[in-house]
Amino acid sequence: MRNFSGDHRWLSLNTATVRKQGDLLAIIDACARHGIRAIDPWRDQVAAVGLDRAARAVRDAGLDLSGYCRGGMFVSDLARRTEVRDDNRRAVDEAKALGAPCIVLVVGGLPQYSRPGSSPSKDIATAWSQVADGIAEMLEYAREAGMPLAIEPLHPAYAADRACVNTTKQALDLCDAIDPARSGMLGTALDVYHVWWDPELMGQIARAGKDRILAFHVCDWLVPTKDMLNDRGMMGDGVIDIKRVRAAVEAQGFSGYSEIEIFSNDWWDRPMDEVIRTCIERHRTVV
Repeated sequence: MRNFSGDHRWLSLNTATVRKQGDLLAIIDACARHGIRAIDPWRDQVAAVGLDRAARAVRDAGLDLSGYCRGGMFVSDLARRTEVRDDNRRAVDEAKALGAPCIVLVVGGLPQYSRPGSSPSKDIATAWSQVADGIAEMLEYAREAGMPLAIEPLHPAYAADRACVNTTKQALDLCDAIDPARSGMLGTALDVYHVWWDPELMGQIARAGKDRILAFHVCDWLVPTKDMLNDRGMMGDGVIDIKRVRAAVEAQGFSGYSEIEIFSNDWWDRPMDEVIRTCIERHRTVV
C-alpha cells in the first residue's frame, strides 16, 4: 500500500467538499495554493462558470481530474427517456472537454426522484431494468468518446431517491452483463461511505480487479449520523477503517487518486482554507 504520510500528491478534492464556500474557480485557486494536484468537479459547478472557462481554469492551474460528477439518473417515465439520454450524452461531452478520466454514475432510484416530474412508481425491479438499459445506451456514446463510466454503488438508504445500485456486487454484475469483455470502459467508483458496511466488500474488490476500479472516494461515517445526505465525517472522525479498504483496492493494482468527498453542513460552515488544510492532514495520517 502506498505511503501517504510524506506528502499529498495522491489527494484529489471532490469539489462538493467546499461547494458552499466558493464557486469552481475559487476552489481551483485554493487547490493550487495548497498544492493539490487533482479535483473532481460537479456538473452544476461547471455550468455556473461555463464549460470553456472551467476547462481553461483547470489547465491554467495544472490540475488533473480524478473523475467528473455526475452522470446517470437513468430512471424516468416514458416521457423523459429522451431527456435522460441527451443529458448523459452532454455529460460525456463535458467530461471530454475537461479532460476527466471517467464519469461517475449515480444511477437513480424511483422515477419521481431520479427525474422529477416523472409519474410516481414503487417498482424497484423496473428501476433496475432501466438502469441496465440506460448504462448500456450511454456506454455506446461514451465508447466513441473514449470516456469510461464508473458506476457508484450508494448506501441502501439512498435506494429510493438516488441509486438503486447499493452494493459493489450489484455494480460489478452490471459491468459483467454490459461489458463482458472488460474493455476498461465500464467499472466502479468505490466510495467508502457507501460500501464500508458490506460483508462481501473485500471479495467483491478482488473480483473487480484493476480494470474495474476506476475511482476511489474517502470520507467517514459518523455515529450518530444526523443527516443521511449532508452529515459525512472528515476522515478519522467516524467508524470506517479506511486504510483497510484502500489496502484492498490497491492490492488489485489501483494507483490513482484518493478522492476526498465530504457532504457536510458542518464542514461547509468552515472557511475553505481550513477545510482543505484538514483534508491534507487527515489524508496523510488517516487515509
